Amino acid sequence: MTVDVDRTADPASGPPAERPASPGGRRAWLVVWVLVLVLVMNYADKIVTNIAGPAIMRDLGIGEAKFGVIQASFFALFAVGGILGGWLMTRIRPWILLLITMVVWSLSLLPMGWQVGFGTMVAMRVLLGFAEGPTTALAMYIAHTWFPPEKRALPSSVIIAGATLGAVIGAPTLTWIVADYSWRAAFVVLAVAGAVVAGIWLAVGREGDQGGTAARAAGSVLPLRVPLRVALTTGSVIGISLMFFAAYASTALKMTWLKPYLEQGLGYGERAAGNLTALPYLGGTIAVIAIGFVSAALTRRGVSNRASRGVLGASLLIGSGVLHLVWAPLSAGPLHMVLLVISASLGSAGYGAAFAAISDVAPVEQRGVVLSAVTAFYGLGGMLAPLALGGIVEGAASKAAGYTTGFTLVGALLVVGGIVGLLLINPERDAARLAAFAAAEEKRAGK
Repeated sequence: MTVDVDRTADPASGPPAERPASPGGRRAWLVVWVLVLVLVMNYADKIVTNIAGPAIMRDLGIGEAKFGVIQASFFALFAVGGILGGWLMTRIRPWILLLITMVVWSLSLLPMGWQVGFGTMVAMRVLLGFAEGPTTALAMYIAHTWFPPEKRALPSSVIIAGATLGAVIGAPTLTWIVADYSWRAAFVVLAVAGAVVAGIWLAVGREGDQGGTAARAAGSVLPLRVPLRVALTTGSVIGISLMFFAAYASTALKMTWLKPYLEQGLGYGERAAGNLTALPYLGGTIAVIAIGFVSAALTRRGVSNRASRGVLGASLLIGSGVLHLVWAPLSAGPLHMVLLVISASLGSAGYGAAFAAISDVAPVEQRGVVLSAVTAFYGLGGMLAPLALGGIVEGAASKAAGYTTGFTLVGALLVVGGIVGLLLINPERDAARLAAFAAAEEKRAGK
């Protein structure tokens, strides 16, 4: 593949031979597709304990409550990693920081190949979550430096699709490895695959030239910087954070408990449960990319970002929540599975479109910090939901009843989160307010 480049040196955007001549070109999409591969591995690492759950519980001699601790431990320092990643993003080149986190992922997975106990597994999942905390923010930040604001919805959705694709590929593959070999072998395979992807990123990954002062010079209404408390308390950032909190709680349950739910709660066999686990993510992959195209088309036609990103994403989340409330009490069968898949697909599709709205309201030089803060906050939903479900299932009259209660509660949370997003997300309004705030501060300072 040949890439036209701009040979003008710019230390903020990488070596001269690696800068694109025009934003959104072939090199930009090459970086996006490698980021998709990064997210595929990121998500496969997350779901491996879901796929291996029943085998892990049998091998370690633990019940659902302790397994819930293992699942929740991934998220224990997820928010801390996200916040630290946002801080380091201003001091270390983002593409290098992403490479470092990928190396840590692989190292955290390797010990599971040996006879480790409950404590070691919890510790390694904590380390994995800490390293993966900033991943989505880093991927989005890097991708957005390759595209102008009006073209960011589609690459954002494609990258989010990488997460769902990780489960589409990972669920049946890991199920096969666990069933035919062992759950420990699955961890080793993921560690090796992660190292390979890290090598690919080392060769390809760099930032583009659509960030920082270059974006400001291109005519962005957003100021370069404002006090961080101001940047993080716009209605859009609060609305996106709360909406994503609910969405990620649902995602985390499917990521950590879906296979045990299908196997223990609904009575599917191990292989059938593992293969069915991939279906919601397959639907999500298709829906995320489709909605990315829809959002991008709406923006091209002059539809406001509030509608094409905020209202669209929030409406999808509400639809996901309503369907959650319908499928949660159903028994196993085709209708249950179809509704579960559609519900998960709608929830995933809202991510990509709404993620682009963060860049619409983040001050130019603080985009990475705002992205990291949002991902750190919604990571709390990922920590609390698996832990709560484990306790609910173990304390219920039956496993089926416990799962029904847990998934019903999350469905209600999705509806509330979507409504909050509808009310608060308004990128045009908040960008104008930040610009007015920065102008007033400059005037006050006599500049």
